[in-house]
Amino acid sequence: MATFWIGTGWKMNKTVAEARRYIDTLKAQLPAKADTLAVFIIPPFTALAAAREAIGTAPLLLGAQNMHWAEAGAFTGEISPAMLEEFRIDLVELGHSERRQMFGETDEALNLKVKAALRHGMRPLLCVGDSAEERAAGTSAEAVVRQVKLAFGGLTPQDVGRCLVAYEPIWAIGEAGVPARPDEVRAVHAALHTALAELGAPAVPVLYGGSVNAGNAVDLANEPTVDGLFIGRAAWDATGFAGLIAAIGRARA
Repeated sequence: MATFWIGTGWKMNKTVAEARRYIDTLKAQLPAKADTLAVFIIPPFTALAAAREAIGTAPLLLGAQNMHWAEAGAFTGEISPAMLEEFRIDLVELGHSERRQMFGETDEALNLKVKAALRHGMRPLLCVGDSAEERAAGTSAEAVVRQVKLAFGGLTPQDVGRCLVAYEPIWAIGEAGVPARPDEVRAVHAALHTALAELGAPAVPVLYGGSVNAGNAVDLANEPTVDGLFIGRAAWDATGFAGLIAAIGRARA
């Protein structure tokens, strides 16, 4: 059975002490055997060192929430790929809709970041999403496929194959978000898989994120086009996240 990805990004939440407690709790409650699951957490930058230490030998992957493309330079407040490499970062989240909307992140910048992450041995987790207006117009698939093609422009099929894609509808994330219907997820994920195959990398995992919770996680995980779940608030409590991991593991056993 193919690996199923399940992870959470903490956004601007959790201190170093809270991160340590979360990881200790999660480690204690992880299923004893989950060989087909790849579990990851993405803390804020300030907690990365503590998170790496707390993870130890546990089967948890560690991600970063963003990254500049330059090796070094006059970029006050930014984090370089070399800096992340010191923490043995496994993956780096790029292109979240908040970054695109609030901080003006462009597809061109994301292309540079994807390439920089790959140069430093980190797996890019590219977030793509459609707006409520695009959904209403029936152009969701076109919108996210465009984002993927621009972010992965100039990559070899082998490099594309090292990436992850997370479909996060803008209208489905955040406190006021509503989950996408299974048929909506299925259609967009199918389009993304087709586009990735056209780039020469048909095996790129496509995750879904957007108001994933205990009530819909298993159904989403059983969708054939869904290769993983990128969970927000429902996974910010370690016990709740461990419960979701266990439920998905049982459903896919």
